[in-house]
Amino acid sequence: MEFHLGRLIDHVHLRVSDLEASKRFYRAVLESLDLSAVLVEGADYFYADELFVDKASEAVSRVHLAFQAPDRATVRKFHGAALAAGGRDNGGPASVVTTLATTQHSCWILTGTTSRRYITVPRPDQRHPSW
Repeated sequence: MEFHLGRLIDHVHLRVSDLEASKRFYRAVLESLDLSAVLVEGADYFYADELFVDKASEAVSRVHLAFQAPDRATVRKFHGAALAAGGRDNGGPASVVTTLATTQHSCWILTGTTSRRYITVPRPDQRHPSW
């Protein structure tokens, strides 16, 4: 097993109600982050790096995901791609001060496949020092 310093989580497993809608959404946002090469799709699942997604047979996952972006232009690109792929706007690209007293240029998207799941894209150069 390979350990990665600075990572607390090995992987995230999401259970979704509409797998095809989730595939469309993640294809679009990963492309906006120039990460489409890491996406692997199967008939009843897909994964990208540490994110694994499959169809829920019962309850769906409700989780907050935060992706990293290298600059403000990528945040805007991510936001547009997420909206075009079925996400709902929950706060357009803007700079905000977080509870950790850092400034992030972020956007928030509600996905159409699991309620109350948010995605934010912070600037990595402004992350909290403990991250």
